[in-house]
Amino acid sequence: MTGESAMPRFRPLDSGRLLTALRGAILLLAAGAVLMIVRLPWIGDMGVHAATVERLRHDLVHPGNPMVDSPTDSPYYSPWTVCLALFAKATGLDTFDVLRCAAVVGLLLLAFGVRQFVRTLSPHPAAPPLAVLCLLLLWGVKPFIWSGFLGLTSLSANASYPSTFATGLGFLLLALLTHALRRPDTGFAAYAGLGALWAVLTLSHQFTGVVFTFGALGVLVTARAGSARVLLPRLAAALAVGLAILAVWPYYSFFALLGAGGLEEIHQPLYQHTLVRFGLVPLGVLALALRLRRDRRDPLVVWFALGLVTVAAGAALDKWSLGRTEPAVVMPAQIAAALCVLESGARRFRAAFAAVLTAALAVGLWAQRDAVTFVVREDALPAAVTAGAWKVWEPPAWTTRYTAYGDVVLTGDQGAAITLPAYGGYTVGTGYPDFFLPDEDRRDADTERYFAPGTPREERLAVLRRYDVRWVLQRPSRGGLPAGDPALREAGRGPDGRVLYEVVDEVVGQATGQAPGRAGAAGAVSGPR
Repeated sequence: MTGESAMPRFRPLDSGRLLTALRGAILLLAAGAVLMIVRLPWIGDMGVHAATVERLRHDLVHPGNPMVDSPTDSPYYSPWTVCLALFAKATGLDTFDVLRCAAVVGLLLLAFGVRQFVRTLSPHPAAPPLAVLCLLLLWGVKPFIWSGFLGLTSLSANASYPSTFATGLGFLLLALLTHALRRPDTGFAAYAGLGALWAVLTLSHQFTGVVFTFGALGVLVTARAGSARVLLPRLAAALAVGLAILAVWPYYSFFALLGAGGLEEIHQPLYQHTLVRFGLVPLGVLALALRLRRDRRDPLVVWFALGLVTVAAGAALDKWSLGRTEPAVVMPAQIAAALCVLESGARRFRAAFAAVLTAALAVGLWAQRDAVTFVVREDALPAAVTAGAWKVWEPPAWTTRYTAYGDVVLTGDQGAAITLPAYGGYTVGTGYPDFFLPDEDRRDADTERYFAPGTPREERLAVLRRYDVRWVLQRPSRGGLPAGDPALREAGRGPDGRVLYEVVDEVVGQATGQAPGRAGAAGAVSGPR
């Protein structure tokens, strides 16, 4: 069955009190989100997303690599980041203020998308806010941070990321697709729009695109029998539009990503500590089992099954990057848990399930209490809250007093390497796997070689020259050229003990037997001096 009449009936279950309590919880979370957006905690991938906006706002046509001085494509240049760059150019706002605006839009779109999709599954007014709580809290007892994962701690760090925008867009896509399937008169134009929406979502965050492609397949399974003759041409049109947009996107080749390598090692942690990270999710799996008994074509069950098969395949084949589809396993289970409390059935069972779910959400909230440290100073919080909390980084913003946009900075500090480009500079090493950067391995090896003990001075100078390095950022004890070397001139010291050295072009050029005023690395576009 399809249509509104196919929705499960619900009983009141003290609807007034429940709805009031849920709205109160959502308001508290919203207040915390406002504080988090104001602070915009530096953790995770903030640097690369800020750098992406920086490159696009300076050159919308040929932005080059967001992290290193090279004219290569990048999957970070998505429809969403292009919109943010246009907004930045139009308003003149600082890049980090633009990211704050991105967090506001992303969170609002996420809340709206969840609401619209959940309302296609249940008419109960408490269903959307309860689903939001389950999506945020029904995870495990050990929080973790990863783009596209909606745990409270993770979302607090990732609110401004493209994955949040894409997830909200994904839920909206599922809602619109459901409504289209329930209206036999939905025309080709509407389905073409759905195809375009899917393409924008997929270009904005590729892994999230896969997750919601599974969700869309789950929704399609609910299509009424006998509608294939009308539906298939419309779905073909939607797919054609979506694939066409993917094919013509100018900033990177989407289909080239299908052959990307070097992603397995960085994603292996997604298959570790499974029990403590996802220990509360089985409650949602039980709810899915009950839905399966009622309807073998339930969209949440199909979505969950597709995600589970993919994640299991990743474990069996050592394709750890498939772990990024874990939200396709977790999110349908979380939504099912929320709906199980509200749908028709034995009242005693629903009451018992509600009690267990309430306890699980309380456990999840306590487990993710460290999200508070993103908005409140740790010294103002009790030790029970800050124990094991994620540390917010202190980016090297002080270096901008000396560096100019496009300057190349050599650093062996991973934290600095992934934050410096946010302020307009480039680094030598990438800090992240980069499928489109042909000399990625050499850059990383040269960075390691420069700071390695015992590396001859001539080799270190050659590295500085090869990448047109203007500055070296390091701690005094971390190797590299000694502080008194004539090739370096100390420019400033940061509060964290790191020292910024200016490279003396004349000395570097003479030491390598070439004149100063060198060009950049082969194939690179030298930054402004």
